[in-house]
Amino acid sequence: MSLTGNITATFFLFFLVNLSFFTSPSSSATDTFIYGGCSQLKFSPGSPYEMKLNSILASVVNSAMFTTYNNFTVPGSSGTADTLYGVFQCRGDLSGNDCAQCVARAVSQLGTLCLDACGGALQLDGCFVKYDNATFLGVEDKTVVMKKCGPSSGYDSEGLTRRDAVLAYLGTSDGAYRPFRVSGAGNVQGVAQCVGDLSPSECQDCLSDAVGQLRAGCGTSTWGDLFLAKCYARYSEGGYHSQGHDHNDDDDDDDDDLDKTLAILIGIIAAVALIVVFLSYFRKYLCGDECGDEKGGK
Repeated sequence: MSLTGNITATFFLFFLVNLSFFTSPSSSATDTFIYGGCSQLKFSPGSPYEMKLNSILASVVNSAMFTTYNNFTVPGSSGTADTLYGVFQCRGDLSGNDCAQCVARAVSQLGTLCLDACGGALQLDGCFVKYDNATFLGVEDKTVVMKKCGPSSGYDSEGLTRRDAVLAYLGTSDGAYRPFRVSGAGNVQGVAQCVGDLSPSECQDCLSDAVGQLRAGCGTSTWGDLFLAKCYARYSEGGYHSQGHDHNDDDDDDDDDLDKTLAILIGIIAAVALIVVFLSYFRKYLCGDECGDEKGGK
């Protein structure tokens, strides 16, 4: 093969290898890490507490196959204080299969994140898992565990009106128990949820507080996330995570760069192919019959 032909083959190989890399499927949006935390208190490996923890986490994974929320209590033996509490909850719009996969992923990550810790909590985009030896079930907790705001869009009265309408719906009670809420106005969408172990009044109180802090804290931002220990509220122009919005403008820029890169590569390949054809015909044009005679004389 000629040098030009080798160059062409190399470019085609480069394009195919990189195309397969660029289009590799990413992890599901429900598995996106939001926050995690572990207690300072540790247990001894091989202890009865570890056996209970393994049991409750296995119960969490099994239960998630059939329901999107459950809590567990594993009592300690008589005279001991090693009772273990656990809870899991999936986002209200997830299917049973997606919920089970999300919870299994969360439990797996907790085993690494909170190795030998007596308590741990992990929030993924689609589910929440927590365990501890101190009771937290049925206890309202409005501690801020994570707050993020997107870039400012500047003052846009119409945009702010839509955002405020979305947040107002998420934070207002209509008398019915609604632990999971979704709202939309124009291109602004939002979602809010409280953990299922709260009473209806506690859930409403938590969501109202989360929405109020989110509105005040994120101002004119194009998106905002606020997670309290027992509830959260989120809004975004273009939708929240389950609707394909990843809250990362850098990722959008990366996608644009990727498209440009692919376009450049395709252009280079086409140009090289045209050059090969042109050189072949040009050589024949210059040589004429002499090229044929040269080949015949070899």
